[in-house]
Amino acid sequence: MTTESQNVDTHEIAKFEALASRWWDQESEFKPLHEINPLRINYINDAVSLQDKKVIDIGCGGGILSEAMAALGAKVKGIDMGEAPLGVARLHLLESNLEVDYERITAEEIAAREAGQYDVVTCLEMLEHVPDPASVITACAKLVKPGGHVFFSTINRNPKAYLFAVIGAEYVLNMLPKGTHDYAKFIQPSELNNYARRAGLEVENLMGMTYNPLSKIYKLNEKDVSVNYLMNTHKPA
Repeated sequence: MTTESQNVDTHEIAKFEALASRWWDQESEFKPLHEINPLRINYINDAVSLQDKKVIDIGCGGGILSEAMAALGAKVKGIDMGEAPLGVARLHLLESNLEVDYERITAEEIAAREAGQYDVVTCLEMLEHVPDPASVITACAKLVKPGGHVFFSTINRNPKAYLFAVIGAEYVLNMLPKGTHDYAKFIQPSELNNYARRAGLEVENLMGMTYNPLSKIYKLNEKDVSVNYLMNTHKPA
């Protein structure tokens, strides 16, 4: 179900609310997120040094990426519409001794309030869980300063992605809870590119993220964006 006034799928929120207590358990359903996080953070930090940058993490969940960016010296705000994951994220700060400002608010709402205030915007593994990804991308473009960067990641939409991200990850390898992903919401790189350009962003780089089920190792591979991929964009100065 989608709320009329917000770009939110309440069913998607409920799925992650139910799992919130296990967000920081590295052997839980969130194990893949913990395993890919070093790849994500290195991709971002290599493109834009996060030290002293003002960053907002859209769809931050329990704060795995937000904390990693804070650990590299960024001033981080994390937003999400799930209160339970945000509660877990705030609690984990007591263990990590890091500083992250968490708030329950949509990307569109905070873009109206804090337009042009961030050096870096991240929106990872979130676009495939909202009814209108283009609206979120537009909000990200509003939030970033001219010359700043916006990073996205999502899942490609093709038979291979369905086989790996849905059948393989959810039903064969049991890496994710069944029903985590809706194939119809997957986004092809060309679509994400178009959304970004319409929002006034210029695409700098597209990077695939691959998984080997035998070695159980994730890698970045710019030549393979067939399943998971990241995109680095910037707003012209």
